[in-house]
Amino acid sequence: MDVMDSAAILKALVMFLATAAAILVFYNASYDNFGQILPNFGRHFSSFHANSSREVMKDSFQELRKVLDAASIEEKTVILTTLNEAWAAPNSMFDLFIESFRIGNHTSWLLNHLLVIAIDEKAYVQCQKLVFHCYFLKTNQSSIMANEARFMTPIYLDMMWERLAFLQTILSLGYNFIFTDTDIMWFRNPFRHFNHDSDFQTACDSFNGMEYDIGNAPNNGFLFVRSNNRTINFYKYWVSSRQTYPNLHEQDVFNRIKGDTYVTQLGVKFRFLSTDYFGGFCSLSRDFDKVCTIHANCCVGLERKLADLNITLEKWKMYFYRPNTSMPQSFEWGVPKYCHM
Repeated sequence: MDVMDSAAILKALVMFLATAAAILVFYNASYDNFGQILPNFGRHFSSFHANSSREVMKDSFQELRKVLDAASIEEKTVILTTLNEAWAAPNSMFDLFIESFRIGNHTSWLLNHLLVIAIDEKAYVQCQKLVFHCYFLKTNQSSIMANEARFMTPIYLDMMWERLAFLQTILSLGYNFIFTDTDIMWFRNPFRHFNHDSDFQTACDSFNGMEYDIGNAPNNGFLFVRSNNRTINFYKYWVSSRQTYPNLHEQDVFNRIKGDTYVTQLGVKFRFLSTDYFGGFCSLSRDFDKVCTIHANCCVGLERKLADLNITLEKWKMYFYRPNTSMPQSFEWGVPKYCHM
């Protein structure tokens, strides 16, 4: 082989390596940019999309953005809840949830901005009968998650962590959200009780009177979270913390990490909402003139929750639709009743 042949081979090899490097850089850049948009998309949709192409993933992203846009109030804010077959069945929890909006004090219009995340097909079908905005979050566990998940069972833990990862995606897409458990009754518009200076505002099982004290006992079944770099990175850290605490649900992990050095460095501004306005069976709102929401927390079992929430709705109707008289009437919720048993 002469010098000319060697030079030609070397030149061809250099060109091949340069082309390969360029393709690799382009591929990684494209993947990273998509990952920045949906940092946890692959994790919580992994079971559903494991064998799917990147185009299918992008189609799902577009579908999600479409329903988010349709449900948004001003400043890209949506109200979110999750739903499975057990809670979507007629005369079950979802019916009570929707009824609370309809009989609340100027809350029915908020149903126009409620996006229900159905985690199985029957829940999705029932959702479409009752509200305007539904999204089917498909996973290979949808059929399992359709049933009532008992507290702290493996399927319960999976549902809670899947939900958390999905909320991270919502933030990453640039949407603020109120997240509400479906066993929360809405009686007044909560927006006037949120401030503009806090990133993450959560209800509490018990409230110590100091709204910025992380020593409060939060209940993340009701949240208002703003989308920004602080909250996106916090949710990413929160979701990843399941690896550190594999046997805990996301609420307990939140309590473990809310004071972490990393979270402090992120600068996330937490605020804890008074149970006078956002109460529940753990700590009931006693003033009917203040209450916005009531949560069937500190209660295990769908039937018990349904029984006490039915009482709650009836008491609210008695209060809200009472005749105007000069004599004030004394009202008590009468709950929890069955949830104490």
